[in-house]
Amino acid sequence: MARHHDLPTDAGTMPCIEALPPSDTKGAAVVVHEAYGLTSHIESICDRLAAAGWRTIAPALFHRQDSPVFSYDDYQGAKPVLAKLTAEGLAADIDAALDRLAEAGHSPGGSGIVGFCMGGAVAFHSAVRRPLGAAVTFYGGGVAHGRFGLPPAVDVASRLQAPWLGLYGDRDKSISVEEVEALRASAAEAPVPTTVVRHPQAGHGFNCDDRSSYDPSSAADAWARTVAFLDHHLS
Repeated sequence: MARHHDLPTDAGTMPCIEALPPSDTKGAAVVVHEAYGLTSHIESICDRLAAAGWRTIAPALFHRQDSPVFSYDDYQGAKPVLAKLTAEGLAADIDAALDRLAEAGHSPGGSGIVGFCMGGAVAFHSAVRRPLGAAVTFYGGGVAHGRFGLPPAVDVASRLQAPWLGLYGDRDKSISVEEVEALRASAAEAPVPTTVVRHPQAGHGFNCDDRSSYDPSSAADAWARTVAFLDHHLS
C-alpha cells in the first residue's frame, strides 16, 4: 500500500511515504519517524494505519541533510543529522505534510499525528502548536529537557490543543518514570483529553520489531490503544 514520492517545500524537495486504505477511508494521519529516518519500520507503520482505514503520510524530516536512513545500531551516525534539526524546520515539515492531507480532503483538525522516539516528541509539540484532531506519542523524549530548540514537554503540556495519548516504557533508560509522571500531571491541566500509559516491561523503542528492545506484548497493547484513540477522536 505504501508508496514513496517527493513533496515540494520552501526548503526543497522532501521525500515522503504515503499509504492509502484499501477501501473506505476513516481519516488521515501524519506518521513521524524516529531518529533513524524513513526506515522500513516506519513504512510498515504507514501500511498498518492504512489497513486500519487511515490515509497516512510520513515526511522525511532529514531532507535538509539529503534524507539519510540509519540502522538501529548507528545512533552515533545519526547524531550529527539530529544536531541540525530546528523547531522551525520541524514545524514547517509537519505543516507541509498536513497541507498534503488537506489537499486530499482531510482538514488538520480532522487529522491525527503519530510519532515514535524523536518523532514522538515532534508529534507532541505539533499538538501543542496546532489544534489537530488527535496526537499519539510513542516514547517521545525531551520531557524534562527540550531538544531541537523546543521547550521541555513538561513545561508546555498544559497547552496541548489536541487530544493526546502518550505511550512509555518503565524500563526506558532515556525517559524516567518520574519524568513520565510529571508529564502526566502537566498534560492533565490541558483543555483537551489526555492519557498517559506506562508499560512496565518495556524499554525505549518497544514498538519497533527491528530493534532489540522490541517487546511484543507491550507493542500489541500500545498499537491497539493507538487505533482505538484515533477511531474515537477522528472517526
